[in-house]
Amino acid sequence: MKTLLSLALALVLAACSTLGPQTSYPPIVFVHGNGDTAALWMPTVWRFESNGWPRDRLFALDAPNPLARTDDAKPQEGRTGTAEHLQILAGEVERVRKLTGAEKVILVGNSRGGNVIRNYIRNGGGPRTVSAAILGGATNHGVWSSPDFLPGSEFNGAGPFMKALNSPQGPDGLEVTPGVRFMTLRSDNYDKFTQPDGRWIGQPKMQTHTGFDAPALKGAENVVLPGRDHREVSYSPQAFAETWRFLTGQAPASTGIKPESPIVLDGRLTGFRGNDQTNLPLPGAALQIYETSCQTGERSGAAALAKTVGTDGRWGPFTAKTGACYEFVIQASGFAVTHIYRSPFPRSSSLLHMRPARLSEADRKAGSVVTLTRPRGYFGLGRDQMSLDGKPLPGVPAGVAGVSAAKLVLPEGPPRSVAGEFNGERIVVRTWPAHENHAVFAELTY
Repeated sequence: MKTLLSLALALVLAACSTLGPQTSYPPIVFVHGNGDTAALWMPTVWRFESNGWPRDRLFALDAPNPLARTDDAKPQEGRTGTAEHLQILAGEVERVRKLTGAEKVILVGNSRGGNVIRNYIRNGGGPRTVSAAILGGATNHGVWSSPDFLPGSEFNGAGPFMKALNSPQGPDGLEVTPGVRFMTLRSDNYDKFTQPDGRWIGQPKMQTHTGFDAPALKGAENVVLPGRDHREVSYSPQAFAETWRFLTGQAPASTGIKPESPIVLDGRLTGFRGNDQTNLPLPGAALQIYETSCQTGERSGAAALAKTVGTDGRWGPFTAKTGACYEFVIQASGFAVTHIYRSPFPRSSSLLHMRPARLSEADRKAGSVVTLTRPRGYFGLGRDQMSLDGKPLPGVPAGVAGVSAAKLVLPEGPPRSVAGEFNGERIVVRTWPAHENHAVFAELTY
């Protein structure tokens, strides 16, 4: 039965004009957003695999310095301008084409990832190397449009980069490059970066002159995902379903994630340059992995893995138990001893990238600091069912969802369990002393 289903899917894919006749499964390159990592695509990759897309045709770019410059034309230590970002993506596309033998790839991006995809297609490979592009929450017409606030930023719709990118193309004056099929995914009015005022960019009194439909492009298929936030329009099950439909011409068999065994995990340890997050490896960092009780967060025994990473930052492979919860402990010079607790992993992944944290001086005076973090979306009051230590999440404002971390500061006391819950995913951690420079995270997968 599995063989018949796979054959049927392959025939559908081969017949779809989006994908072209050269292969049933073109390689897909996923491109993360500003300051993010390839790790955010892990559940999306799992969903593609669960519906039959081969693992060796799925790739996720990890840009070394993922943050954009304040002014695109001015060099800024540890950050990338649009020209360098284009070259990074171009290098990955060529690597994937050579590795797979495919003539063309599919590009899927979130937020700033949409900027570099459009720039690469228009000014780099174009239809010669790309068959389709899917842009979720892309800042296609700017987060703001003003000559008075950061005029050289790539996120300024009135700035030189965005104006050039949106200048008409082809005989129909489109905003997309002819020869490549485009789809945009956006929220209705729930994206923090398509708001009428600039509160989410630290300018609450500024009018952004940006509409809710700013991610839409003339010439693309423009899809609205009601109630989804800036990241969920790329990383949610609904975003996956629309992406699959656009690429194959039919709905996916499931938006769920099919469990597999064995489960082999791998990833990289990365750090910071100054205060900026990077995806550069952190050689010399040490990682220990402990199996924990899913009910209490307590360790079940000695470390299941202990490794000091080399120049590539790779810490695996590690074979995880089905249904087991784990604590990942990172130790690196200049950082807090970082305890990251995770719920069970359903499938293998080489995208389990992690960064150690730093504690502020104020937090180091606390008994313990526990942070519930959701990398692939934000916390929405009234929309989501969520709690930390049995109480509402601290520091989450009402209105548009735009905060992905909630920090609980606890007084000094004996170690104890703290549960974080979000829409059915539950992670239980153990407190560790902040005054001894320990930071604790419950990291949500979904």
